Amino acid sequence: MTTRTRAADVPPGALSRPGGLAGWLAAVVQTARPRQWPKNLLVFAAPLAGASLGRDDGLGYALVAAAAFTAAAAAVYFVNDVLDADRDRRHPVKRLRAVASGRLLRGHALAVAALSLGLAEAACLWLDMDALGLLVFVYFAVSLLYSAALKHLPVVELVFVASGFVLRAMGGASATRVPPSGWFLLVCSMGALMVAIAKRFTELSVFGPRAARTRPVMRWYRVSWLRLGQRAVSVGIITAYLLWAAGQAGTGTRVLHLVSALPLAAALIRFDWLTGHEQAKPVEDLISRDRLMVCCELGWLVLFGTGLLALVPDAG
Repeated sequence: MTTRTRAADVPPGALSRPGGLAGWLAAVVQTARPRQWPKNLLVFAAPLAGASLGRDDGLGYALVAAAAFTAAAAAVYFVNDVLDADRDRRHPVKRLRAVASGRLLRGHALAVAALSLGLAEAACLWLDMDALGLLVFVYFAVSLLYSAALKHLPVVELVFVASGFVLRAMGGASATRVPPSGWFLLVCSMGALMVAIAKRFTELSVFGPRAARTRPVMRWYRVSWLRLGQRAVSVGIITAYLLWAAGQAGTGTRVLHLVSALPLAAALIRFDWLTGHEQAKPVEDLISRDRLMVCCELGWLVLFGTGLLALVPDAG
């Protein structure tokens, strides 16, 4: 019998009681969502797009920015799980979350959230990165506003989900002091918006009207609208990416980055196909575990990275 099947037979709140320090730590780690941490690598978007780490020890500052956003995002997850605990208990999968199941007490979750945010802000202040500290706090505040109210507003909630990624990219630019490219930031924000739409599409495709029981905003969406929105944003991503690539300095870099739009477009087409045929799988798995998708991503990465290396002779 699977864990999910057993959970369905256990009364809400009694799924798993706290079981010592090891159980408490496991619940904390689960709630911090380690699988979501790679999103914070987006702080490297501006340095990558500019082929520069900016100031001295820029890599170290970028890593601090990534860690700060990871801690702030974890704080958001803890608070969000406290706010959604009652609703999560009615969800076939989310009822297994530590707060909803009772393995992590609400007070403990809020305390860990405060500690995580405090550490993130302390790191920014210690390294004299006031702008980064402000962006991290804005990210946390916007995320809480989303959890408390904005997630119930159709379309608006999608935009606010995407805004978190833009703030990460801006945070990386601020930490390394690399001026961000407007077009590249637009690519990042539209990519985040596309993923958010795809999540809503797959959720609505799998659960139908039942999806509104755990995410009330779903009652305003239609599968056909979400599908059209995802494809429209995909076209926007390619357009913005081409405009960014066309503006690159150096003929070699410009050509390679323009060519890199081909595997990027292939990845978006594959993602579109997967969301239409693999709705039961998490969107994150479609991006990271499908072999053809990974090949497209690696193809883009090789061309993109080679284009950055081509800037070195030009800089001399």
